[in-house]
Amino acid sequence: MQVTETLNSGLKREIKVVVPAGDMEAKLVERLNDAKDKVRLNGFRPGKVPLQHLRKVYGKSFMAEVVNEILSNSTRTIIAERGEKAAMQPEVSMTEDEKEAEKILAGGADFEFQLAYEIVPTIEIQDFSKIAVTRPVYDVPETEVDDQVKRIGESSRSYEPKEGKAAEGDRVTIDYIGKIDGTPFNGGTGSDQPLVLGSKEFIPGFEDQLVGTKAGDEKVITVTFPEEYGAAELAGKEATFDITVKEVAKPGELEINDEMAKNLGLESLERLREIVRGQIESQFGSMTRQKVKRQLLDQLDESYKFEAPSKLIEAEFNNIWEQVNRDLTAAGRTFADEDTTEEEARAEYQRLAERRVRLGLVLAEIGEKAGVQVSDEEMQRALFDVVRRYPANQQQEIFEFYRGNPNALATVRAPLFEEKVIDHLLTQISVTDQKVSKEELMADDEDEAAEAKPEKKTKKAAAKKAEDAAAEEPKKKAAPKKKAAKEGDAE
Repeated sequence: MQVTETLNSGLKREIKVVVPAGDMEAKLVERLNDAKDKVRLNGFRPGKVPLQHLRKVYGKSFMAEVVNEILSNSTRTIIAERGEKAAMQPEVSMTEDEKEAEKILAGGADFEFQLAYEIVPTIEIQDFSKIAVTRPVYDVPETEVDDQVKRIGESSRSYEPKEGKAAEGDRVTIDYIGKIDGTPFNGGTGSDQPLVLGSKEFIPGFEDQLVGTKAGDEKVITVTFPEEYGAAELAGKEATFDITVKEVAKPGELEINDEMAKNLGLESLERLREIVRGQIESQFGSMTRQKVKRQLLDQLDESYKFEAPSKLIEAEFNNIWEQVNRDLTAAGRTFADEDTTEEEARAEYQRLAERRVRLGLVLAEIGEKAGVQVSDEEMQRALFDVVRRYPANQQQEIFEFYRGNPNALATVRAPLFEEKVIDHLLTQISVTDQKVSKEELMADDEDEAAEAKPEKKTKKAAAKKAEDAAAEEPKKKAAPKKKAAKEGDAE
């Protein structure tokens, strides 16, 4: 086998490989001899089929197997022997001339092919002791636990029908039909819907107009959907709702005690408080880690400046761009609505893709040198978490897909590996805790940056989702007719 480098420019490599016809012939004869005692052909006793007859019957198919074997094995071997690591699967090109291909399969010509690939650049890991981050810590006060426990209690509060007008805190049961320009819209109809006035469960202005109504009343109310409403076809639009009040009920006494906890399946109020505190601390802990991780990766981004493989960047950009356009379409918005242009957005997401690839390579190198491993048990748990997101009748099929697809399985492993590398780095760098308020912890990084350096900024929901520099911050999402629960609500 003759291996000749034909291109060495930056990270790009092209290799010409020539396998002499004699070597191809030897591999073919070896296969024919191996098959001689196994094949059964009419007119010949087992093991007595002449080699030339076998060649006439199986020669081309066996030679095709030889070609595929060479392509599969030699590609890895050649790159490994060169001491290189391909960023992606090398592109293989061969002759497209049918006559030439026939000669190769017949053993009458050298087999020649070309490999084109990009290499993973050499990354020199720097001293981690120079990296310093501040960990914002929010101490959850007892009052916040109290408020959450109270909200849970409110959800299990009893109500008794009452005569007279509905007041703040009362529960009304209503039928409603929502209309825009006199035409009912999808998702705007409900029957026997309970609604506690003052809960702010429905869109602004809806509940206020029901205060003072009584059972049997029919009323038309007018509201305007918020500009950021989840359903793009309703956002910012004025709507009317035909309301029929079927019942008004007053709240019973709210009792926060062991009995309430037992009704929820817990042994005591203290146990409920423990669970609630754990949920709140877990949520704010995720925000803390997100901010620490962003600081860490921002510093790594500044410290490691090198050329990243263009094919990896292109693939990453395509993933981000697809997500951006999918989100815009779902929201019924355009780049102009986001105060930018498609050209500006492309440039911005191209930079994001380059950053993600570069940081990914840095973290991979750090993890490899530190011996970071993702165990089979961790992979199994993560895979089950992925599978559980699908309907029950599809879960086995999805599970088998991942187990039989190394590339798909790699997408499950990658975030696990990254988080473990981050954990390793946090033991190597300087971390200083800083007590902060809830508002400071929840402040959006982009808003903070804009305050520090005023300049035009766009709404980058899709980019923030795609950015691996920090886990996505939990966002409140509007339901078709209700608003999401406030932060810290127990599930």
